[in-house]
Amino acid sequence: MKKFQLNLYKLSLVLFISLAGCSGVLKTSTTESSKQRKPGAPVELKVMTYNVHHCNPPSKAQAGTIDLAAVTKVIASASPDIVFLQEIDVHTSRSGKDINQAEAIAKQLGMNYYFGKALDFGGGEYGIAILSRFQLTDPKVYLLPKKESIQSEQRALLTATATLENRLKLRIACTHMDYVSPENRILQYNKISEVLKNETLPVVLGGDFNDTLNSKEMSDFTKTFKSLCRPCLPTDPSDLPEKTIDYILTDRNHSWKVLSYFVGEDSYASDHRPVFSTISLR
Repeated sequence: MKKFQLNLYKLSLVLFISLAGCSGVLKTSTTESSKQRKPGAPVELKVMTYNVHHCNPPSKAQAGTIDLAAVTKVIASASPDIVFLQEIDVHTSRSGKDINQAEAIAKQLGMNYYFGKALDFGGGEYGIAILSRFQLTDPKVYLLPKKESIQSEQRALLTATATLENRLKLRIACTHMDYVSPENRILQYNKISEVLKNETLPVVLGGDFNDTLNSKEMSDFTKTFKSLCRPCLPTDPSDLPEKTIDYILTDRNHSWKVLSYFVGEDSYASDHRPVFSTISLR
């Protein structure tokens, strides 16, 4: 009996030591996992801006062909977290009265979205959109000013708040600036600055600015918002790009870092080429 008790004691001691060893491994594993989720670690984002020409391939412009699948494929190729889209049709006669292009693209990509109307068109609406794999809240649409004496399309700014997995919030904004007049663009730059300059959240802004960085109008604007392209490769027209007019920018009040920035090669889906950037924020 005593021998049995002694063996039982030894077995219990061995089991205790083994469990203590396992407990140590689990504790180490938990500590390492915590280090990976260390507060304040940089957050990486894949951002894209794309003027999609109401999903009408330029080679099929006369036929009025709408190719949502082609645009969706270009977007999906980069697996972006946030997408800024310009020239979006919603229930228009030219693109299909039953089609909301922003909704259809977002649904195919499994993303959240908001649409911002710039103007009524073809029995429906025409404007810009934000897509995000993150939760989106607080959408706002601002109609951008223009001179009444200058014949040009109404343009808009769409903003929303994106909440990332770590609960960090970003203010994201999409715009499409006036094509006709530098005077109008000055008014529009001033309006965008007015809306965003006092924003306390980190800001990411993307869109078709119909302007070059070396213009007086945009060089003043980039004193407040930083363009991420270096070098700034041409984006328009898509078949033989000559002008750089599509940009992604960030505010200058937060620690943004550009990890990559490139212009896509697709020349079929739209008359602009897409712009992609991976950025990090500490």
